[in-house]
Amino acid sequence: MTFKHIISDIESLPPLSNTPFVIQQIYSCGSQNIDIIRLVRVIEDDAALAANILKMINAPIYGFSRKIASISQAVTLFGTDEIYGLVLKYALDKELKTDTDIYGVDNKRFNDVCQLQSTLMMQWYSRVDLRHAQFMSPLALIMETGKLVLANEVLKSHYAKKFEIGYKNAKSVIEYEYSVLGTTTYYLSALLFEHWMLEPLYVEILKGLDFETAANPKVKSYIDSLDVIRTAVNPRNILTKESIKEACVIVEEMGLDADDFEHIASRVKEKYNQILINRMRKK
Repeated sequence: MTFKHIISDIESLPPLSNTPFVIQQIYSCGSQNIDIIRLVRVIEDDAALAANILKMINAPIYGFSRKIASISQAVTLFGTDEIYGLVLKYALDKELKTDTDIYGVDNKRFNDVCQLQSTLMMQWYSRVDLRHAQFMSPLALIMETGKLVLANEVLKSHYAKKFEIGYKNAKSVIEYEYSVLGTTTYYLSALLFEHWMLEPLYVEILKGLDFETAANPKVKSYIDSLDVIRTAVNPRNILTKESIKEACVIVEEMGLDADDFEHIASRVKEKYNQILINRMRKK
């Protein structure tokens, strides 16, 4: 398992299925210029995609008090940016099916992490800059995709158990990934998005997340906000007291209100804890 081998596998992946590709074209002129009627119609014409989006939106993490029963209702309540993220997540998960146990979480909990990252981004940064939050929330939802790429490679090798132990015990996950691959899974996400010709700015942000970049101030603010979210919520630390505190340090370095972030993160954590309790009761 080498970086070169993984890149080769990424480059050999087939194009995204037709519906996500068509939806990418709809978004090509920017989410502010979306033909919403066409977007709804394209999603509704793909029964599996429509059902999956409604399933994700009605997940307890998003906290809607009543069931969302239609795609048009989902677009109205969620907005076009978030719907784009859900479409991409469905398409990426479909292409990269794998077992996430090597990260210490099952697939359901891994999906929780992705949804919590998106939720926290929206709830926190919308209080700073709503447009920034709307743009970044979909990326927060899918930024862990590189871990699916790596998991596929690890599980095909004889390295799975060793990787799982190393990942669990590593002081820094980023440093551990680099020691194994020479890169990080967020950079793999960037390469994957580049391969599938997704939002170019998402690619730039993810490439700059773990490596020095000459990004302009706007892109730097995107990178920093994503760093806050992945620090607070990740497969090893799902909104723990320690991970929230570490994220608060980055928030302060950004010149933003750390107390406000801590309050929002704690609120999201409290709600998630209740979801876990309800799941246990249903077993």
